[in-house]
Order: sequence, then C-alpha cells, then structure tokens
Amino acid sequence: MFENLSYLALQQYWWAIVSLLGALLVFMFFVQGGQTMIRCLGKTDNEIKMLVNSLGRKWDLTFTTLVTFGGAAFASFPLFYSTSFGGAYWVWMLILFAFIIQAVSYEYRTKKNNFLGAKTYETFLFLNGFLGTILIGTAVATFFTGSDFMVNNMNQSHWMSPWRGLELAFDFTRYATFINLSLGLGVFFLSRVLGILYFFNNINDATLLERAHKKLLTNAALFLVFFLFFLVNILLIDGFGYDPVTKEVSLVPYKYFNNLIEMPVNTIILLLGVIMVLLGIYRAGFHFKECGSKGIWITGLGTVLTVFALFLLVGLNNTCFYPSISDLQSSLTIENASSSKYTLVAMSYVSLLVPFVLAYIWYAWRSLNKKSITAKEMEDDTHAY
Repeated sequence: MFENLSYLALQQYWWAIVSLLGALLVFMFFVQGGQTMIRCLGKTDNEIKMLVNSLGRKWDLTFTTLVTFGGAAFASFPLFYSTSFGGAYWVWMLILFAFIIQAVSYEYRTKKNNFLGAKTYETFLFLNGFLGTILIGTAVATFFTGSDFMVNNMNQSHWMSPWRGLELAFDFTRYATFINLSLGLGVFFLSRVLGILYFFNNINDATLLERAHKKLLTNAALFLVFFLFFLVNILLIDGFGYDPVTKEVSLVPYKYFNNLIEMPVNTIILLLGVIMVLLGIYRAGFHFKECGSKGIWITGLGTVLTVFALFLLVGLNNTCFYPSISDLQSSLTIENASSSKYTLVAMSYVSLLVPFVLAYIWYAWRSLNKKSITAKEMEDDTHAY
C-alpha cells in the first residue's frame, strides 16, 4: 500500500503525522498550565494537594507525547532533528531540564524526610509549566521566522550563533524575536486556560473552582492578544518558499497568507479550530454551571485542530518548515530533510498502530477520571502526590 505512494506523498504523510503529534503535545500542556496556577488557586494545604493530584494523574502524558514527537521527527526528518536539537541545544537542554524537575517533583513532593520541602517541588512544577511552554512555543515560531544555521553539501549543520538557540528569544535587535516570543507567551497562557478547564472537569470543590473561574477570562484574553499578534505578523511577513523544480529557496511576500488561500481545506481546519477554542472558553466562562466541565473537550479539540493547521501551513505547498536566516539555501524542507523512501514506507506501516494508541490513551483517561477529586479523598489518601 504505502510502497505505491510517491516519495513526496510519503514525506507529506509524515509531516502530517509529526504535525498531529505537535498538536497533541500543545493540548497536553494543560498539565503545565495547571502547574503554574497551583499556588495562586490553592490557599490551603488540602486545596494544593487536590490541584497537584488532579494534574498528577496526567503529568506523564505530556512527557510521553514530547518524546514521541521528538522520536517521530528524528525518524522521518533526521536532518531537522540533528540541526535543531544538535545546534540550538541550550534551548532544548533547558526544556529537558524543565521536564526532569517535573518528574522528580511528583515523585518526591510528599516523601518522608524530604529535606527540600513541598514548596520547593511546587516551585519546580511552576518552572516546568513556565519554561516548558514558552520555550517550546518560541522554538516552533522559528519555523516561520527562521533560525541561525547553515548546512553544507555533506548535510552537516553548523549553528552560527554562540548562544545556541537562546538568541531566538533574547535577540531584541530582530523584530522576529518578538514574533517568536508572542507564540511562546500565547502557548503559555493557552496552557493556563486548558489547565483551568481541566480543573473544572476533574475537581469537585466549589470554592476552588470558583477561584479558578475568576482566572479563566483573564488568561484567555492574554492568550488571544499574543496569539493574534503572532498570527497577523506571520500572514504579513515574507515567508520562505522554494521552487518545486529547482529547489531554490527564496523569500516570498505574504507566503503564509498565500498558503491559506492555496490550501482551503487547511484554512477551514484552522478557522474551525480557532472557533472551537473560543467557544469552549465562552461556554465555560459565561455558562460555567451548565458547561464548565465540558470546556476542556471543546477547547482541547480546537487547540489540536489549530496547531495541526499551523504546522501544515508551514510545511506544505513548497514551504521551508525550518528556514535559515544565515543561508537561504540551507533551509530545510520536507523534501531535503526527510529519511529515505524505504524508511518512510517501513515507518508508515508502523503508523497504522497510532489509532490503537490513541484509543488506549482515551481508555486510560476515562478510567482515571471516573471519580472527581474531592477534599475528603485527599484527606484520606495516604498515597497522594
């Protein structure tokens, strides 16, 4: 079946899979967003315990999705993996550090003889939610704005800045830095919105949920400000396109806006995703008692659709998904960065197992969420996080 597809079709297929995994990862950031709100929502030890345990049931899903995303990117587009993970390694090391301290925090927060104290591990959880979302969002924004690297004829990549990726967020002499940070901050505030919506779905405590409800619209407004700033800017800037015949890369005016016009199905997915995100927030914000617990599903699905469409926008239609600002011809596309056709065919058969994995995740989610978390449960549970 897959061996009958063209090489380009296989490359497009795997870009779609990587895009879907990236979209699922952003949805899973509700864990990170919730972690940044533990101390501002929880006013007593038991309330904090409820919040931590609500997220503790799902914290490994984000880490697993991140690893799966990285593994899929490595297998299908190895030149991208080696260029980004091997070049901008300070950014990826910070992201890795943020997820390591998350795992340690859930494991040791309530252990006996914990010399650091529970508040220290709660601070670690905040850092994971803060650094993880902003840095990953900023890194993804460079798919549109470009990174500082070169690739030679032997496919050996060289990062040109000694800051090894940190310049993408802190070089304020480039306007693109503000675009990068806007997506990073947009992802951060979206994760907080998703975290609040998850608490509505998972916790049964009127006082705690009322406190979370008051934070919803503020974080949603901040998300919209930063996301719209990012979206408007990428539609107006020159994008990185390449000739499908000569493969020559050039700056194309309004490239990403043109992609919206030339890929109408993807545009519909993007618009539908944005509408669902807003609808879930509206229903949870203004009809909290009737619809609050369902907001995570509406906004969550909208998040997946929106991020999926953005990934397709930057990877298809003869667009460079990892452009170079040092040397345009070093920019990476799904054609010059992918694995061999044989490898893509073999992996494509393995990808048929993805629906079963998703079904298992759904089953596990439903099993863990059958009973909402209550204050009494936390008081009686000696094995809580």
